[in-house]
Parts: sequence; C-alpha cells; structure tokens
Amino acid sequence: MILSKQYETLKSILAKRILVLDGAMGTMVQKHHLTEAQFRGDRFKDWTVDLQGNNDVLTLTQPHIIKGIHEEYLKAGADIIETNTFNGNGISLADYKMEGLSYELNKAASSLARQTALEYTQKDPDKPRFVAGSIGPTTKTASISPDVNNPAFRAVYFDQLMEVYAQQIKGLMDGGVDLLLIETIFDTLNAKAAIYAYETVSKEMGRKLPLFISGTITDASGRTLSGQPTEAFWISVKHAKPLAIVLNCALGPRDMRPYIAQLARVADCFVSCYPNAGLPNAFGEYEMKPDEMASIVKEFAQSGLINVLGGCCGTTPAHIQAMALAIKNIPPRPMPHHEAVSSFSGLEPLIINKNSNFINVGERTNVTGSKQFARFILAGKYDEAITVARQQVENGAQIIDVNMDEAMLDSVHAMTTFLNLVASE
Repeated sequence: MILSKQYETLKSILAKRILVLDGAMGTMVQKHHLTEAQFRGDRFKDWTVDLQGNNDVLTLTQPHIIKGIHEEYLKAGADIIETNTFNGNGISLADYKMEGLSYELNKAASSLARQTALEYTQKDPDKPRFVAGSIGPTTKTASISPDVNNPAFRAVYFDQLMEVYAQQIKGLMDGGVDLLLIETIFDTLNAKAAIYAYETVSKEMGRKLPLFISGTITDASGRTLSGQPTEAFWISVKHAKPLAIVLNCALGPRDMRPYIAQLARVADCFVSCYPNAGLPNAFGEYEMKPDEMASIVKEFAQSGLINVLGGCCGTTPAHIQAMALAIKNIPPRPMPHHEAVSSFSGLEPLIINKNSNFINVGERTNVTGSKQFARFILAGKYDEAITVARQQVENGAQIIDVNMDEAMLDSVHAMTTFLNLVASE
C-alpha cells in the first residue's frame, strides 16, 4: 500500500512548526440563522422530514455558505480546514432519512474544501493548506447499552459502524482530502470500527492517507464517555499508527490542559488539541473571548505539549486568528522516544515492563476449564457468570481469559452477551 505524498509533507512541516486547525463549523453556521427552506434548498424542498439542523446537507443546498466559512478560517491563519461532514455517516444521517446520501455528501464536501484550500495555497505557495476529512462519532454507541433493563443490549454493532464509516471514508477520499480525522470520540469501540474502515478502504484504494484520531474527555473525571482515561484511550488506538493523537471538545482549554500534558507524555506521535471556547453557559453559549483563549493555549505551546492547535465548539475565525498569532514563533513539541513495552487497556491502562511484578491471568471464565462457569453459561445465568469474572478481578487478576468454545453453545451469542455485560461492569 502506498503512503500518500501528503503524509511525508505533513510530517515534515509538523516537525518544524505548530500547524493551525480551523474552528467550529456549527458555530459559524448558526450565525447565518438559516430557515428550514434554506436547509432544504430546491433539491429537497419536498423532503418528508424537517432538515433544519442538518448542517451536512448545506454542502449541497448552500455551498456558498460552507465555502465562505472555509475561507474565513483560512484568512484567519488556519493551515488545515475540516470538511463539513461531522455527521456525514449513514447512522447520523438516518435521523433525516438521508443515509443513502452519505457518499455523495462526503465527496461534495471534500471537493468543496479541497477547491477552497487550493485557492489559498496558490495565493501563498510557501504556506500550503490542507483538508481534513471530518469523521464524527455517530449518534449511537457500541459500548454502552441504551436500555437500563438490559445491559447486554447494544443499539449498534461493530460491523454496522464499520460499513457506514467505510462509505463515508470512500466519499472523503474520492473528493480529495489530504488526511482523515476521526474525531470527538466518546466511545473507543466506535473509533476502532472507524479505524478498521480506514484500513479496509485504504487497502481497496491502494493508498493510505495520514490519520488523526481525536478523543473527547467528557467531564472532570478525566474519562471518555465509555470510561477510559487518556492513557488507556491512547493504548486502545495506537495500533493504527496515527500521524497525530488529539483531544477535542467537551472541555475548555484550561480544563483540557492536564489531559493534553498526559497525552504528550505517553504518545510517540504528534499531539494536537482543539478545545471549546470555555464551557457553555445556561443558554448553551460559549463565552471565552479570543484573547483569553489564545493566552491559555500559548502556554501549551511554550510547555512543548502540542504540534497542532485549533478550536472546537464556540470558536470562530477570531479565536483561530488570535491563537495562530500567539503560537506563531513557538517551536513544536519534539517527538519523544519511548521504550517498546507491552501495553493493554480495558477501562484502565496495563503496562508490562521490566519493573512489573507477575501479571495474574484469571482462567475461570472458560467453559472448558471451569464446570461451574460452563453451567452458568449453558443455563443462561449470566449474572452468576459475571460474578465469576468479578471474583477473579477482586482476587488480583489484571487480565481475564474468556472462552466460549463448547459444542452445546451458540458461542458467538454467548461471547457477545458476556463481553457486553463485562463491559457494563
């Protein structure tokens, strides 16, 4: 598989200076106060459901507005602009009965951003502009049950996610993006499906674009919605060998700082962040001014924490311009060298190195090795089976070995149900 020329170009630039990512698309769209009729345009004037709020469709119905937003961010100093495709996957678009338009929407948004970026690169060839294909998290989670009475239930599964992500990625790549950005990850399993789709489509197309992977810490607990702290999240996705690992959304820059510092410490690739303009007020509005935000993130750069910097919810071209000026002459985070060690993560990171003690592996969650566990599973007594797993962890097991290979079992169903329940624990 061929690495795209953008990979080496971006890698070379990132080693020399901090790149600037654009700011919020949704914030800028809201400033236009668009009506339902404007969202529909001529093409969708008879659509059977309301389209107001579906920002992705504006690429088709109001392309001049989306292009104008791209231009504002480029004028403000952005090196990288994101496509208007955050919800451009079939699962999210299904809310508007537009899942069949995913490929078209992504290709059109990619082409529009590519054209705009090229215009600005031609104006100043010494400052090339890049397009990141925005791949949002979808509106469903593969790790958490939406039914409190059935913790083993999932509203979406890995294979379904992989299919919709693959369709989106094909559209983005055919439209001409320079890199792909899997962003605002609240569920690492969703992200893994997107990574698998990226690997699969790259293989089919015979070329591999640079990949940015961006998680979101949802609150002061320092964890993603599916429960992982920063280091565990990194361990879960580093097999994809991203060009950059990122944090975005949910937090303002002040609250994001300790998690970016941790990411900068453990990651062996480039590090990026694009925080919100502070935390929303009671009306959902973001009040942090450009100068205040710039002064906070400037310290990120001075402390050697970042290679790419941008803005998420509530940020505008004014925020991007202020941040771009604040970090202009500050060198980027140097690439660290880490010793290769065995790293694992469930909800918590597990690092095995030369200073580690024995690692205890629980073997009782095995239908061929434990008659008691096998009886529970064969009888469908999953609560009791979970108790076996819990006891092993409480007794010191850092890893549990789960085996459902038994002739009398529907092993796929048993494994899926049990692992979903374990994840809920």
